[in-house]
Amino acid sequence: MLDFLKKIMMDLIKRLFGNKDLEVLKEVLRRKAFLVDVRSPEEFVSGSVVGAINIPLGTLPEQLEKFEGKDGIVVFCRSGMRSGQAKVILEKAGHGNVVNGGAWQRVQGALEESD
Repeated sequence: MLDFLKKIMMDLIKRLFGNKDLEVLKEVLRRKAFLVDVRSPEEFVSGSVVGAINIPLGTLPEQLEKFEGKDGIVVFCRSGMRSGQAKVILEKAGHGNVVNGGAWQRVQGALEESD
């Protein structure tokens, strides 16, 4: 049953983000992007992408200095909704190199494939 649910989730993610977006994500990851999990600290400690830092969406505007000088930024969360909001915030602050990675599991999978 769990495998069935995983397949459904992966199919949904592919439909939402498409394979082109996945290739862009992998390329940014190959270049050692700044990985930011925008979920809550509680969600972050339950599992996240290897090498990521936690900057919850609600605190993002106060922590914009952490993004200065980063060549590539990948933001992610549980589903892609909060990371989509984070991308908008970062772009409005002048960062044009932001990728919405979607779900953290998707980013972790792409990271493993890009190695």
